[in-house]
Amino acid sequence: MNGYMMEILARDIVKSLSPRQRDMYQYVVQREDELARQASTSDEFMSLLIQHAPHRQAANHFQLTFGKFIVEMREIEREIDRQLTSKLEKVKWVDCTEVIESDGADSTNVKYYYFSVGTGSVSR
Repeated sequence: MNGYMMEILARDIVKSLSPRQRDMYQYVVQREDELARQASTSDEFMSLLIQHAPHRQAANHFQLTFGKFIVEMREIEREIDRQLTSKLEKVKWVDCTEVIESDGADSTNVKYYYFSVGTGSVSR
């Protein structure tokens, strides 16, 4: 699965978290994204992470001890991973290239897919 589709699924999962979990997760991700934009290398990014400590900032922001915040973040990340794994098991890709090209589209080396994530149980 490509990174773009993984990002779409992850955003959907984050939306499904409780408001507190979503706020905590997004707070850290936004701080990390800001630091990533400032850095020109991975080493510089790591240095900025150490210097600015987004998880410590978040713990203060949410009025939690650093340890308690980390425990909650690990639980949030486990939930995101659990839901992502579940969604990936239900992903269906249908190659629609022949259908699209038969409708008069240019015949290039482009592939067209229909992407679906089922919500029900998967039959095997």
